[in-house]
Amino acid sequence: MDTLLKLEHIQKYYGNEGNITKAIQDISFSVGAGEFLGIMGASGSGKTTLLNCISTIDTVSAGHICLEGTDITELRPKSLARFRRENLGFVFQDFNLLDTLTISENIALALAINKTPAADVEPRILDIARKLNISDILGKYPYQVSGGQKQRCACARAIIHNPKLLLADEPTGALDSHSSQMLLSTIQSINEQLGATILMVTHDAFTASYANRILFLQDGKIFTELYKGNDSRSAFFDKILNVLTMIGGGQSHVC
Repeated sequence: MDTLLKLEHIQKYYGNEGNITKAIQDISFSVGAGEFLGIMGASGSGKTTLLNCISTIDTVSAGHICLEGTDITELRPKSLARFRRENLGFVFQDFNLLDTLTISENIALALAINKTPAADVEPRILDIARKLNISDILGKYPYQVSGGQKQRCACARAIIHNPKLLLADEPTGALDSHSSQMLLSTIQSINEQLGATILMVTHDAFTASYANRILFLQDGKIFTELYKGNDSRSAFFDKILNVLTMIGGGQSHVC
């Protein structure tokens, strides 16, 4: 498996001298092309800060983040905006859909931002809608569909421009259990059938069990990692719970 994303000695500090908070302390790891990686940890462990640094929303205090050989930490603001637009896809907990646009128009936004030729827009929307099973709601508005359908729309918007890396921040946080399971199956199929590389932050062991590997953070450092390997999802889920118990007293204390 070729390395797609590489983090080397990442550190992130907040505050001034005498009042410095070390959110991330010397984190290094790699993500292979086509991998589905989960990041977990207790509140304040640094997982959201780490995702923000990878997504270029935040800047690192030290270290390097490289995506296919491009050092993100060295890019200037104008180049950074273009890099983010062309290489990254985002799925958020609260969908971030525009209620004044139809589902189809929301998906088309990513293509418009990347200046996709007009003749290519509709065929690509129809193709991704078919793959994510939302073809029948393309003409509806977000307020007319379920939470699960909104999140699948968000997934379609995130991957329609074929980003190198899909970043998901608590993607099931606003969904009920049935919608969560449907969405996770969708994300898994995006990974397995479309070959998308996914990095997902989650507090939920059930959600994390869909990933192939989990990094557990504690106090801004990598506590341990867990590979699914040939385990069933049920067995992997149990192993995840065991690690969560070690680092925070169980699932109810992890967020």
